[in-house]
Amino acid sequence: MSKNDIVILGIESSCDDTSAAIVKDGVVLSNIIANQDIHKAYGGVVPELASRAHQQNIIPVVDAAIKQAGVSISEISSIAFTRGPGLLGSLLVGTSFAKGFALVNNIPLVEANHLQAHVLAHFAKEKGMEIKSPEFPFLCLLVSGGHTQIIRVNDYFEMEILGNTIDDAAGEAFDKCAKTIGLSYPGGPLVDKLAKLGNEKAFTFTKPKVANLDFSFSGLKTAFLYFVRDRVKENKTFVKENINDLCASIQYTIVDILLNKLKLASKQTGIKNIAIAGGVSANSKLRNTLISESTNNNWNVYIPEFKYTTDNAAMIAITGYYKYLRNEFVEQDVAPMARMKF
Repeated sequence: MSKNDIVILGIESSCDDTSAAIVKDGVVLSNIIANQDIHKAYGGVVPELASRAHQQNIIPVVDAAIKQAGVSISEISSIAFTRGPGLLGSLLVGTSFAKGFALVNNIPLVEANHLQAHVLAHFAKEKGMEIKSPEFPFLCLLVSGGHTQIIRVNDYFEMEILGNTIDDAAGEAFDKCAKTIGLSYPGGPLVDKLAKLGNEKAFTFTKPKVANLDFSFSGLKTAFLYFVRDRVKENKTFVKENINDLCASIQYTIVDILLNKLKLASKQTGIKNIAIAGGVSANSKLRNTLISESTNNNWNVYIPEFKYTTDNAAMIAITGYYKYLRNEFVEQDVAPMARMKF
């Protein structure tokens, strides 16, 4: 390996996935993720359990990432870690490991904003694969369990939030509606799967009227709950008989809300380069609708690979790579932040 090679070790621990990745000169060599199945029993992430699992997983995950990449520790130029936003206990595990690793190996530390990293996942390259990255400026619809935003991206680290959720995120709406009809956590992927067998026009749910480019999913979530509750009173087997249609209908409504706001953002800004990111960007209905709308609106659409949609360290390492090129390092007194703006 040449002395000029930039090798970044990325660490992601913002929620319930422990991940480590190696990126060399912008190319992903490894991206290891350890999931935490323990939360399924509780219907959501339990912060204390998540931080304990991170402590157990982080060393084996980092070891696996380095071995899979075929690099030695001495070749690592810098370590990048998720500083925030996220669960403080989970972030603390990743931050502490990164600080210790940097200190022992005498390499610089790079902090990453978790939300920015989701956007920058579009710039991850892979050996032997031609991946088309967005051209600046572009609009990015960032949709996950905790965030729903429309972001104007002018450069790698020049981003402006044009629209935000005023209450719940789209991913949370998927999960809570799934829970209402008896599906396990996380419910979003199960809704997507069952929706393929249902009629998306079977049931109609009122879409919230929210000004400008902001979102709201709290009212939709409640409306779905009341709708199911009232139908079950009339017919105890209603959910079982209609579960595919229920999934298809609520998925159609959520995706329609997202795309309508995205179309408005494109119209207002005149930007035709459109990207999606975050866990909900793995949803097949969202992906397919975005592709359809690209033809109708003359958009250049950028859809991430599935492995870069959920929380992963490759996106952190990519962020670290571009910050390394700019010499944007942090000191050992850096602390994690549960809330962190762009």
